[in-house]
Amino acid sequence: MTPPRRNLVILAVAQGLAMTAMTLVMTTIALVGVELSPVKALATLPLALQLAVTMITAIPASLLMRRFGRRAGFSLGAATGIASALATAYAIHVGSFAMFTISAALYGITQSFSGFYRFAAIESAPADERAKAASLVLGGGVVAGFLGPTLAVFTRDLIAESLFSGSFLAIAGVCALVLVLLQGLRMPPLADSPGTGAGAVSDLLARPVFLVAMAAAAVGYASMSLVMTATPLAMAAHHHDFPATAFVIQWHVVAMYAPAFLTGTLIQRWGVLNVIVVGAAAILATVAINESGTGLGQFWTALVLLGVGWNFMYVGGTTLLTEGYRVEERAKAQALNEFVMFGLITAASFGSGLLQQTAGWSWVNLAVVPGILAVAAATLWLRGRRRELPA
Repeated sequence: MTPPRRNLVILAVAQGLAMTAMTLVMTTIALVGVELSPVKALATLPLALQLAVTMITAIPASLLMRRFGRRAGFSLGAATGIASALATAYAIHVGSFAMFTISAALYGITQSFSGFYRFAAIESAPADERAKAASLVLGGGVVAGFLGPTLAVFTRDLIAESLFSGSFLAIAGVCALVLVLLQGLRMPPLADSPGTGAGAVSDLLARPVFLVAMAAAAVGYASMSLVMTATPLAMAAHHHDFPATAFVIQWHVVAMYAPAFLTGTLIQRWGVLNVIVVGAAAILATVAINESGTGLGQFWTALVLLGVGWNFMYVGGTTLLTEGYRVEERAKAQALNEFVMFGLITAASFGSGLLQQTAGWSWVNLAVVPGILAVAAATLWLRGRRRELPA
């Protein structure tokens, strides 16, 4: 197996395992928050802080990997995940919401590093295969759709009188597997070419392609997070049991990653901007279905569409982003993209719990509409602008 192909396989499996752990977190963290929090509206605070840590560490993570390489950075992220998950399991066991919040938040460091797997895949592939490489690595997340919620159900009662402690012990084990796997990664150094001046960030923000790409990935991800984070709370409020919730989240995660095996091909055939617009349409359809009722079938159908919409906007945005920066701007461009994206995700996750507990499920869904419409409009504008340019 050639080194680039081996790297893609390792990154795809690592992505699958990382998303298995993240699915475990997403399936359980709000429910644990409800049990431990003195104020129910703060149930998603641990998740929001976790994503805030992901945002804050995005820039240092990118710069660290530019200095020490992808393998060192990814390994540090996995090792931090082990420590965070073990501390979170202990916090649940002793019933401390403060300790649970802090230890769960530190898992954001792990997420920050694993978010760069798709960029590592792009760097391992030829220019004409970048979209396929990014989407295939994300395709490893299909494993998470089946394994994550299943582990959540089986580990929920693993430790007597400590609901969900076992789930975080499982997360620690998954992170340990990722750490071992990453030692086989072999990638060229990331040192950028000379010429990264102080004005590089402002130059990036002046480019429409970069802005549309960043907005597509960030708004799509934040919209998905807003709805998905509130889903376990909404299902519990409408008298669906935990296995039903795990089932819905399971198929949502499958829908997030299964299209990745085709998204790269669709981008080549339809064009990246058209794929982003289709993703936006799928998320708007999610809102319509969720507004129509709260039966299990409606939750399931909406969350499947939400996963597909996220995939198209995320992979499309990631692919388009590579057109918006030069090689010497790579580290700054990727760090800025992750910083902005996880900033929006943090706000969405925290707002999700507040909206669900204070305004209700309907307003959670309606809140995503303005952002998605804005991204769709910007993408269509960019498509029209490109058509006007001479060949």
